[in-house]
Amino acid sequence: MRDLKIPEQRHPEKAKRPDSPQPKKPSWIRVKAPGGKGYADTAKIMRDNKLVTVCEEAGCPNVGECWSQGHATMMIMGEVCTRACTFCNIATGKPPEALDVFEPGRVADAVAKLGLNHVVIT
Repeated sequence: MRDLKIPEQRHPEKAKRPDSPQPKKPSWIRVKAPGGKGYADTAKIMRDNKLVTVCEEAGCPNVGECWSQGHATMMIMGEVCTRACTFCNIATGKPPEALDVFEPGRVADAVAKLGLNHVVIT
């Protein structure tokens, strides 16, 4: 039997372009997996208060760094964003019909527990 090389499938828009070698990625581009006490504390506060964060919904690679410092960008009115920013990975659509009247209080509670002086809410 002879060895057959199976061609690597390429995206249709790149199929007719010549292959170009990929340069080695710089060491600073690698992100550590989230973990540690600060991260766990922030995650617990978010879960206990049933809050949605941009960090999680967008799959932000910096979530470990931010949450370890007690920082998070909170979303209100559910998991769906109405803005549709082209650079963002969050689900886009209309807001839910029924809003949670207790959500503002849970956001305030989380802010107090995190000891934040500056809060980002979207």
